[in-house]
Amino acid sequence: MKCPFCNAPDTRVVDSRLAADGYQVRRRRECPSCSERFTTFEGAELVMPQVRKRGGETEPFDEKKLRRGLEHATYKTTVSPDDVEIALNHVMHKLRTLGEREVASGQIGAWVMQELQGLDQVAYVRFAAVYKNFQDVDAFRRELDQLETRPTPELSRRQLKLPVNEDP
Repeated sequence: MKCPFCNAPDTRVVDSRLAADGYQVRRRRECPSCSERFTTFEGAELVMPQVRKRGGETEPFDEKKLRRGLEHATYKTTVSPDDVEIALNHVMHKLRTLGEREVASGQIGAWVMQELQGLDQVAYVRFAAVYKNFQDVDAFRRELDQLETRPTPELSRRQLKLPVNEDP
């Protein structure tokens, strides 16, 4: 890789580590010509499916748009940036492994709500208010009533997870 400081044609890797929940490799590099150090990130480049909107039109999947939605929902909550990154990676993993050329935007929204439900109730409600496009206060109230019947994310994290036998 070329040095971004002096344009020398080759640099050497000083250190490599996993980043982004194992989906990227972080490399520290050093230029033998100018001795400057810099960081690069390497990740797999996979083709993501097209997103089919409610109106029927399709558009390319936009990771930045998904990240922005998660960040808006979790703004000023106790959800850490690392938790947002992990939730984003979970949704993107589902998209990659779906094996379809197109995926409905509603399916992506449902996956995001599933992730937010396990992180923070306020973030979940914020996202649901936009995603479900509530038309009146009663629809919003019904969603809140359903949310109150579920265990809080904190309680869910403290509960012991039992193994699930998926064999018939």
